[in-house]
Amino acid sequence: MHAPIELADIAADVLARIRARAPRVHCITNSVAQQYTANMLLAAGAVPSMTISAEEIAAFVAGANALLVNLGTFDRERKSAIEVAVKTAAEKKRPWLLDPVFIDRSAARAQFGRALLAAKPAVVRLNHVEFAALSGNTAEAAAVARFAQANATIVALTGEIDIVSDGSRGIEVANGDPLMSAVTAMGCAGAAFVCAALAVETDPWLATLAALAAFGVAGEVAAQKAAGPGSFAVAVIDALHRLDRATLRARVKAS
Repeated sequence: MHAPIELADIAADVLARIRARAPRVHCITNSVAQQYTANMLLAAGAVPSMTISAEEIAAFVAGANALLVNLGTFDRERKSAIEVAVKTAAEKKRPWLLDPVFIDRSAARAQFGRALLAAKPAVVRLNHVEFAALSGNTAEAAAVARFAQANATIVALTGEIDIVSDGSRGIEVANGDPLMSAVTAMGCAGAAFVCAALAVETDPWLATLAALAAFGVAGEVAAQKAAGPGSFAVAVIDALHRLDRATLRARVKAS
């Protein structure tokens, strides 16, 4: 367990490493999220790539430092690209994150999500409904811990309060703003930011909680200036780009 001030310093250190190392994050993500996700990664100091071309995907993943697999657009081309990408990530020992978007809405998507879970992602980032669909349990802290331990992964359960668990360690992060749920691709971009943290921090639990805390704080800072969802979407990118240790220390809320 980490006190808020300690978590703030961890988040600041991880963010500093992202800015110093400029890790490459390959994103297979929702088609409506690609541009926003790329801009968020650039603002954080990472280098995004997005191709799903059969001729290129293996090379791009092999050359990346982390991989995002987001099921928001579940078409044949992306499904094939994901299969190659996950296999390549395993071969090259690249950390990858599974974001099983909308698996509650389609049996085919849920089946594929479960198959990907068996391929051992470093992190599974999902909301309460998606967790219930993937695990068969309600999204409570004890169930999250059991699921993380059983699947040897980090679970990042997002919502009003985020829960990050590896089965033995668990923490709740209460940062963020309601406007974050009013912008398409905000969650996708947040998951990509976790991938950037995975690329520079060897402990995936620490990487995940640091990224979620920093992203939530960026949302809070952005909300102070935004007039609504449109200006907020831009303001979050700016806030993440400018985020510093003092702001994190003043704002991180964790228990």
